[in-house]
Amino acid sequence: MDLKKYLNKIGHVFIEELQDNLIGIYIHGSIAMGCFNRNRSDVDLLVVVKDGVADETKRSMISRLLPITQGHQNPLEMSIIQEKYLNDFTYPTPFELHFFHPNYLIDDQFICGGEGFLDPDLAAHIVVTYNRGATLYGKDVKKTFHPIDSSFYVDSIVKDVEDAKTGIVENPVYYVLNLCRVLYFLKEGVVSSKKEAGEWGIKSSLNSKLISECLASYVGVTDEPDFNNNELSSFADYILEEIHALKTKQHSHQT
Repeated sequence: MDLKKYLNKIGHVFIEELQDNLIGIYIHGSIAMGCFNRNRSDVDLLVVVKDGVADETKRSMISRLLPITQGHQNPLEMSIIQEKYLNDFTYPTPFELHFFHPNYLIDDQFICGGEGFLDPDLAAHIVVTYNRGATLYGKDVKKTFHPIDSSFYVDSIVKDVEDAKTGIVENPVYYVLNLCRVLYFLKEGVVSSKKEAGEWGIKSSLNSKLISECLASYVGVTDEPDFNNNELSSFADYILEEIHALKTKQHSHQT
């Protein structure tokens, strides 16, 4: 199934289930930023609704999305957000439903989302959607999403790499490129893709060999090579130190 058909099948689930409550379906992540890898990239969507979504509707959407997405080389990562949290931004951001969650495979009553569910990652997704995203269905992306205070974006993307010292050994490509992405934004204010951040990291001479190897794997030029764990840990230590120093400096300027 090609990407367009895959997106349309997913989109029709939301259109049919949410009906008049649906404001729009929006693409962010690697598809929107032109670095989608058909062999490994997620399909990243935000779905915006006028009002809350009933549990019955959520379960129906989950049951319909599972057979479309399970086993596909490009997993779906999607959150449904009420419009009011975009108009009057709330951080961490409440969400109605998140897909995917492994419990969906073992419990047909399980729902990730609803009252009390908050996700700091959504600040990053919202910023990327506003700056680089595209409308799959519904109201134009620039009329639905709005700029938010950069401190929320910074907090969101820094939280995503806080565990890099341990996580980088298990998932080097993800953490190396994401660490570059956080540092790139803190230094130059650019909302970038992992690919763009890796290219910036190489030009900035952070660790050109390590980043080049991760970037080649990320875009599908090579398989993931064997990395030196000490080199990975040292890279994470160095970049995290830079990130926290810049974040502290920015915070002191703001206060």
